[in-house]
Amino acid sequence: MSAPQPAAHIVRYQVAGAPEVRVGLHADGEVSELPGVASLAQLWRLPLAELRELLTRPAPGPALPPAEVRLLAPVDGTTEVWASGVTYRVSREARIEESERAADVYQLVYDAARPELFFKSAAWRVRGPGQEIGVRADSEVDVPEPELALVVNRFGEIVGYTICNDVSSRTIEGENPLYLPQAKIYFGACALGPWITPVWAVDDPYDLDITLEIIRAGEVAWQGAASTSQLHRRLDDLAGYLMRGDVHPDGVVLSTGTCLVPPAPFSLRDGDTVHITIGAIGSLTNQVLRGRPAQDQT
Repeated sequence: MSAPQPAAHIVRYQVAGAPEVRVGLHADGEVSELPGVASLAQLWRLPLAELRELLTRPAPGPALPPAEVRLLAPVDGTTEVWASGVTYRVSREARIEESERAADVYQLVYDAARPELFFKSAAWRVRGPGQEIGVRADSEVDVPEPELALVVNRFGEIVGYTICNDVSSRTIEGENPLYLPQAKIYFGACALGPWITPVWAVDDPYDLDITLEIIRAGEVAWQGAASTSQLHRRLDDLAGYLMRGDVHPDGVVLSTGTCLVPPAPFSLRDGDTVHITIGAIGSLTNQVLRGRPAQDQT
């Protein structure tokens, strides 16, 4: 499997006891602030070459240990989160399983040249590391969907990677494909983190292990493993289609689809803990709340 080249992860964070949100680099277990960078969105306005030059300079500020830092969702400003559907065979099969009346739709989109892309979240709705994710109170079967997410700059260049939990209601989506926004887009349905790994730090994004573990009452309720080698689409192709008819001045996060779906009738429950790990990227952990999580102003 791929091993990361030496590089720092890009983080959005707060220092313990301080309300200010900062942008910095996480390296060797410590966090250093990026001077003059007020937001992640500011970074995604740069061409890839300029971003790499900026991030590979020696950090001039003091380094803080993890205990003094709270990591936040790595998205801000007007940067949107979008997602891709039916990009893995297992995702296609899960969609067909839950939606018998529209099974042909998912087979067609899996084989089509044009991918399925949909809006997932505004930056302010995204949950960060350690925050609660939500499952809808009007749904019976709900699942996490662990996904490799691309960070794409305003020029359409892939500049980094992060982890996305594309939380979904299988109940609502299975009733009718037109209910996809209600199944996918609600407060608590999207988590990102723990940071952004620069594109140059990942040798091969098509060779990354993905693991999902769901803990319930201290026991493993479900676990699985897969790899991005099973991806049916090219990452640059997904990003290219997203940028074809739209503009993203502050860049965009594009989740690339899931290859791990707990089989029905498994469903997330209130109090579950979801762990997602992607090789070369890191691990994202969130607890589950049935209903709407409390809004965090950061």
